Parts: sequence; structure tokens; C-alpha cells
Amino acid sequence: MASLLTDPLLEICSRGPPPNKNFYYLTVTKSDVKWRWWTISLRAVDRNAKPGELKESHQQFLDNTWLQSEVCMVFGRPILQYTKALCQGHFDYLDKLPDSLLLRIINYLELEDVGQLARTSHRFKKLCGSEEFWEQAVRRRCNTVPVDVESLALEEGWREIFFTSKLQLQKKISRRRLRIEEQLGKQISEESPETNQSSSSEEECHQGLVAFDHNLRCGVDPDLSPEPEAAPDTSQ
Repeated sequence: MASLLTDPLLEICSRGPPPNKNFYYLTVTKSDVKWRWWTISLRAVDRNAKPGELKESHQQFLDNTWLQSEVCMVFGRPILQYTKALCQGHFDYLDKLPDSLLLRIINYLELEDVGQLARTSHRFKKLCGSEEFWEQAVRRRCNTVPVDVESLALEEGWREIFFTSKLQLQKKISRRRLRIEEQLGKQISEESPETNQSSSSEEECHQGLVAFDHNLRCGVDPDLSPEPEAAPDTSQ
């Protein structure tokens, strides 16, 4: 796992809080902590001020309460706690993994757990709500994904596909096909060959959705699930 760590472990910069106008730079590597600052001022007395730099080992940083207070003042307590954790050898390996690998790991979780994971950081919130995640979620839970379903997902999103029943999918795909035909200016008549072709395509759509093993609905975190859809009208 240590091979996943690359220097620097942490690199961040910012201006000091008012009225402090200095510019600060913090770097944490595998062996030391570097603290740099520049004086930013229009005053003549500060024109010749040189940048400052302090380099300490991890243990020296943990013992240096003044430097810790400086880091906390500029970057806040969360960054200070994270810096101290790095100096203590508590490395965040997940933070070093690429998004593609994290998405594969997340897809092994139950949706309730995915909802909890999305609340842990901005990065996981973005990943758990991404199109890549929901596409993988659909493909992992289905034997096959028909081409019509993929095309509909490009318009409405994979998350919408995940929470849509087979009956509703069939209706949406049929409406989409009709809309495309209207946009292309096709004049479909009941007695023309094109009518039979349309009926045949609807039958193929139904067969494709039967093969689409859509066993997707399950108990999920309320923050992840959309508003429930109205029940289909079966009176006709």
C-alpha cells in the first residue's frame, strides 16, 4: 500500500485571514513538513522583505505548537488535524486511488451504504452521484442492456433508468421513437408497410426489455432515491 503514496502527501496554499495579507504555502512529504510565507504589502518598509521558509521533520512538527497554530490560523482546524494525522503515519490511501478504481469499489456496496458514503467528502459525493456510477449500477444488476435503454439513458440519465420500472421504460422508449419519427417528418399510415415495421419494432423493444433483467428497485437512502412515480393507469 505504501507504493500508492506519492510526494507531496499534502500541498496547499492560501492568503492569511484579514488583516493578515501574507501568502502561505504548506507542503507535507513522506519525510518532512515545509512552511513558507511571503509578505504582500505596498508599504515601503516591507518592499525588501524576503520570503520565509521553515522545514521540520514530522516529529518536530508534532512538537511545534507555534507552527501548528499558524497552520490552523491560515487553513483551519481540519487541515491542521489532517496534517498531524499524516505526520503520525495515518495515511489516507483512498484519497490516492483513481476515480475509476473507486467507482468499482463503490459498486459493491448496498445503496444504503452508498448514501452514507456520499456524505463523507465532496469527492465521494461527486462519485456517488455521477453518471459513471449509475451506469455501472445498472449494468451490474442486469443481464443485458438493450440499445434503446442506452439511448434513453443518454437523454434522461442512468440514475433515472435505475429507478424506472420495465413498463415505464417501454412507454418512454415508445414515445421517444415516435418523437424521433415526427422530427424526421415521417408520415406513417395504418395501411402502409411502415406501420407493420413500427409494430414490429415495438415488439422488439418489449422483447429487449424482457431480456433486460430489471430487478433494480430496493430500499435505498432517501437522499439518493427520487420522488416515487405514479402507478401506471391499467384501467384502459
